[in-house]
Order: sequence, then C-alpha cells, then structure tokens
Amino acid sequence: MNGSKSPGLAGFGILKNTTCHTEKKISVFFSIIFMTVGILSNSLAIAILMKAYQRFRQKSKASFLLLASGLVVTDLFGHLINGAIAVFVYASDKDWIRFNQSNILCSVFGICMVFFGLCPLFLGSVMAVERCIGVTKPIFHSTKMTSKHVKTMLTMVCLFAVLIALLPILRFRAYQIQASRTWCFYKTEHVEDWEDRFYLLLFSCLGLLALAISFLCNAVTGITLLRVKFKSQQRQGRSHHFEMIIQLLAIMCVSCICWSPFLVTMARIGINESRSKETCETILFALRMATWNQILDPWVYILLRKAVLKNLYKITRGCCGVHIINLHMWELSSIKNSLKVAAISESPVSSKQINLQPLSSMGQ
Repeated sequence: MNGSKSPGLAGFGILKNTTCHTEKKISVFFSIIFMTVGILSNSLAIAILMKAYQRFRQKSKASFLLLASGLVVTDLFGHLINGAIAVFVYASDKDWIRFNQSNILCSVFGICMVFFGLCPLFLGSVMAVERCIGVTKPIFHSTKMTSKHVKTMLTMVCLFAVLIALLPILRFRAYQIQASRTWCFYKTEHVEDWEDRFYLLLFSCLGLLALAISFLCNAVTGITLLRVKFKSQQRQGRSHHFEMIIQLLAIMCVSCICWSPFLVTMARIGINESRSKETCETILFALRMATWNQILDPWVYILLRKAVLKNLYKITRGCCGVHIINLHMWELSSIKNSLKVAAISESPVSSKQINLQPLSSMGQ
C-alpha cells in the first residue's frame, strides 16, 4: 500500500491502533442468536397482523394495522440484512482489508444501519400521529385516512429514510469502519469536520424528534380516550382504540429505552469538536441496546392483543379475586357505532337535541 491514500480504502483508517476488541466466539454466538430470534419474532408478528387485517375491515383499525405491518417488516429486513453482514464480518475475523478493498461492503453496511435505525422510529411516530387523528377527529380520519393514503405515507417515510442514509454517499463521504471493527457508521473518531458532525447530529436529532412526537401524540390520544370514557355512558366502539393505544405506549417505551442511549451518544460525539470522550465500549453497548428494539417491537403485537389481555385479566382476577377491569370496554362494535358516539360527544347541536328530547316527551 506504500502509504498512499486510495479512495477505496477511506474506511480503513480506524483499523490502526484500535483498543476496542470483542471476543470472536461470544460475539458470533450472540449475533446469530439475536438475528434468529429477531427474524422469528418479526415473522410471527407479521402473520398476526396480516390475520388481524383480514378480519377487521374497519377503516380506523386498517390504517393502524398497515403501519404496524410496515414497522414489523422493516424490523425483519433489518435483522436479516444487518445480521447477515455482521455474522459475515465476525466469521471473516474482522479482516476488512481482505474482503472490503473497495469499501463497498462498509458503505452498504452503513446505509443499512442508518436506514433500519431511523425508519422504525419514523414509523412509530407516524403511527402515533395516525392514532391521535383517529381518536380526536374520527370523521376526518374515516374519510381521509384511506388505505391508499396510508401506503403513500409508508412510501414517503421509507424514501426519506433512504435519503438520509444515502446523504454521505451523495456527498462523497465514505462510511467508516468503527473501532470495534464489527460495524460501519458515520465517523465517530476524531470528529473535527463540520460535515461529519452534521451527519451525527442529523441522525440523533431526527431520532429524538420521532420519539418526542410519539410521546406527545400518545399523551393526547390517551387523555382524549379517558375524557370520552368518563363523559359518555356509551363505551361501544372504543375497544380497538384502547387496544391500539396500549400497543403504541409499549412501542414508545421500548423505543425510548433502547434507542435513547445510542441517540444521545451520537449527539454528544457530534457536539464535541475535538476527540470525543465516548469510548468504543460505550458506543458498542448503546448499539446493542438499540438492536434490542427490533427484537422487542414484534412482541408488543404478539403479547398485547385483546385476546391475550383478556386471558391475563382472567388469570389476575382468579388469583386476586378482585374486579379490576370492566371487560365491557373490550367489546367490539362496528365503525358506525364508534363514529356515532364520537359525533354525539363532539357536536354541540346533537347534545342540545338530546337534552330537549325529555322535555318534548313530557309535553306530549
């Protein structure tokens, strides 16, 4: 190589004097286990969501199921592609110079890491926004949020995530092999150039913004549901809302716990103009935490379903002997009843008519 700097070897600078090492056998074992569990879990969740989509043709739930299916499919391909590349790197003894002379594999790995990292976060926030509109503005949701519109939103979200992932390539900035020599990402060592800091801050800010939008919309949705429940005596048509908001809250909690360490770490590296104080072990731990998000996401749909929750309720009630939850709230009804309840509760004219009915009957 004679000290020459070839463009194809732009990502190999980190391989010198690296102090972050991982045990090969243990790392390969955990990578295979994580990939296998993730693929099986997401495949099972996809089957459950598709079956639910075929059963419930209600518009208010169909859009949510389409978005949830998109999220789980993204997680599935994330495990499949990223996991396969990681296992190949470990199996090749992390000898990047031997199998990555042109830096193509590192670029593909980095693009996949960014895309499959941001896309589930974006989809989680879109699901929260969709459910917020479905609860607060049900008539608008039923007329405007069709399956065609939802598929368009899915496509736009994926294209935006692809654009963010391809941005360094379009700017002729190569993805870098990280200090552990097991994955590729933006430059995290000796970050001094403004563009390298921009990519790190863009990734972390978009991820944190998606989590903040999810939190805000889920809070509004939950408060609205509770207000309608206590104000209206009619509880029909709200069971699927409660089921979906429970799933959304679980997704939000999982995403915040798993992704916050990695997003905050990348933001701290991007803010520091000189050498970051974050160690390789810290970054690797945060990355593994983020990987757990793609494993836990499908189990939200597997475990937090109405049928499973009803069985858990029966077991809890049998053990405790206390009436905790009114199962009437889990009764399913048509979208017509749901819209009727929402329209009556939100329309002042309808409420006046309801109040005048007893007076007219007394006059007769």
